[in-house]
Amino acid sequence: MLIIFAIAAAVVLFAVAAAAMGRVDGLDAMTRDLESPYLPDGPVAPVHVDEIEFAVGLRGYRMDQVDAVLDRLSVELAARDQYIAALERTIHAQPGMPPSP
Repeated sequence: MLIIFAIAAAVVLFAVAAAAMGRVDGLDAMTRDLESPYLPDGPVAPVHVDEIEFAVGLRGYRMDQVDAVLDRLSVELAARDQYIAALERTIHAQPGMPPSP
């Protein structure tokens, strides 16, 4: 009985190793990981966020890439909010304009 179990285990191990090495059509071809997600150097538009692709690691997306994109978007949103606030102050400083709420 022990010999049958050992042979069955060897067959299973061989099948897994063959699939991992690509000798069986069980696994897709490897794709190259992205070095880092692409965001343009200038202002970030919603279309840029829609096009972001992260490399997939063992447990999901690579956290360093996700963190870098979120940090960048946070900076962009803060700058945009400051710009909007400055424009609103300029508009409301014009004579005849109602004060901002």
